[in-house]
Amino acid sequence: MSEIIPPTPSTDEYSPPLQVLYVPKPNQRYWLHALLFLATIFTTLVIGARMEFNFLHDQSVFSLSDDSLPMFPVSWVFTQPSRLLLGIPFCSTLMLILLAHEMGHYLCCRYYGVNATLPFFIPAPTLIGTLGAFIRIRSPIRSRTALFDIGIAGPIAGFVVATTVLVFAMPLSKAMPGAATRSDLQLGFPLIFHLVWMVLPLADIHGGSSLLQDMYFHPTAIAAWVGMFATALNLLPGGQLDGGHMVFSMAPRAHKHVSRLTILALIPMALYLWAGWLIWAILLRITGMRHPTVVDWPQVTGVRRWLAVFALLTLVLTFAPAPFANSSLLEVIRELRYGQ
Repeated sequence: MSEIIPPTPSTDEYSPPLQVLYVPKPNQRYWLHALLFLATIFTTLVIGARMEFNFLHDQSVFSLSDDSLPMFPVSWVFTQPSRLLLGIPFCSTLMLILLAHEMGHYLCCRYYGVNATLPFFIPAPTLIGTLGAFIRIRSPIRSRTALFDIGIAGPIAGFVVATTVLVFAMPLSKAMPGAATRSDLQLGFPLIFHLVWMVLPLADIHGGSSLLQDMYFHPTAIAAWVGMFATALNLLPGGQLDGGHMVFSMAPRAHKHVSRLTILALIPMALYLWAGWLIWAILLRITGMRHPTVVDWPQVTGVRRWLAVFALLTLVLTFAPAPFANSSLLEVIRELRYGQ
């Protein structure tokens, strides 16, 4: 994810003299980037160790049963630090996917002479050990083509790495025994998972099961799922998400309307599919109706329009309308009302 901080001055015509700005280059706080990176490695190692332990014991990596490990089992790890080694597969693949996405943005910024920070990773004791990563863009973006390239570079890089991981990780997964019960937390799978499942084909390898929900997924496959989920979120066509940057670069006047339509689409999805879409709708409403102005010349043409089609296809492949089963806003309200 890329975050643009300073808006460029608005102008109706392209006039190079008016666009000459002096922007002091702030110092990179390398110590902070390194600290957050190492902290995120630790939190994802802890979560990865839990996932690998559950997987080796024929449980869902997200098992929430009473006899399973705590969600963030840091004390379990500290009693035997060598257990952190179990988390290496998940940690390394997830960090690689996140790093590929952010470095796609960063290197493209460097190419266009745009001042941007190195990635900020966010460690957190969540189900995946992190809240993701982002870079901050600290200087104006000079053209719509530069904005488009910077916006699309991250999702393409992350998608390519996540797809590669998925192809190698899916065969490592194993079929759920017939008597086993599914985890309380069930994932919804994007189209790319179903395509890989059919193409390899893996149903014959894993006991003839034809349902992704009947699988114990290897932690590296879960890392690929996280990468696809992050790619889809960033490609939502609104606000200052990567998808919003691409919409603005191609049709600046349509950006506000597309953002509103995206918000309107997320609200019923939150009601009936996943409550988390409501949070994204609110975030887009707060931050997404304005976009820093970028001069009109040169316009996005040629091969970039085909890249826009590829980005749309990527969104279709990675988007899961209900990323977590049984978690719609209506179901959450019903559970709270009846205390279930």
